Amino acid sequence: MPKCIVAEDEALLRQALLDALRIAWPELDVVAQCEDGASALEAIDEHRPDVAFLDIRMPGLTGLEVASAAAEASPDTQVVFVTAYDQYAIDAFERGAIDYLLKPIAADRLAATVRRLKARAAAGQTDAAALAALIGQLGVNLPRTQAQAQTPLTWITASAGRDTRLILVEDVAYFRADNKYTTVVTGDGEALLRTPIRDLLRVLDPAVFKQIHRSTIVNMKAIASIARDDTGKGVVRLRQRPEALTVSQSFMALFRNM
Repeated sequence: MPKCIVAEDEALLRQALLDALRIAWPELDVVAQCEDGASALEAIDEHRPDVAFLDIRMPGLTGLEVASAAAEASPDTQVVFVTAYDQYAIDAFERGAIDYLLKPIAADRLAATVRRLKARAAAGQTDAAALAALIGQLGVNLPRTQAQAQTPLTWITASAGRDTRLILVEDVAYFRADNKYTTVVTGDGEALLRTPIRDLLRVLDPAVFKQIHRSTIVNMKAIASIARDDTGKGVVRLRQRPEALTVSQSFMALFRNM
């Protein structure tokens, strides 16, 4: 039975795709439903699915970044990008012969995509080079969403015991998930932010803050070094903090060019 993961941050759109897949591909086993790129990447690393349906624009890691990293973790996984109408992206998909679905998803388009996926799977075909070229092209030129285009967060208000601290975001070394809240770690201490880490990804500058684990976002400017251990996991050393941070093995692919 073929396996797939579905990654879409909008719950209604995710459910619509799942419902459509049940009709177009009844034997497909959906092994993971993901709300963000980090969860999608970890699901691909864990399940090694036959197909990954990836929304291009998600908080934190985009679908393009997930596909790029997943090429190392699960090279046989076929990728189908899901996108709102964007002629630039569609032209690139067509030239690269990469499967994509437009929102809202049309039944006939999904049926055609399923036929191509099945045919390529039967032939044992994956075109990693074409996918890599497309990701490189779109990663540079794809227009940003309205949320991404907004000015990134500059200050945060967090609690430290009975005190409330006003923290400059650039002073944060890393953020760590803490149940429904987030621990904010700076060079001189910790504070608690009443915002889930997933919501922070929508407002942080993606060029500066990178997710290295489902529960950790690090300030790239705070990193002193990155190394890979014998298991493939990464270890981040910080400039102003004594602790080391673990980088999930699947996330290490994001640092391959550093």
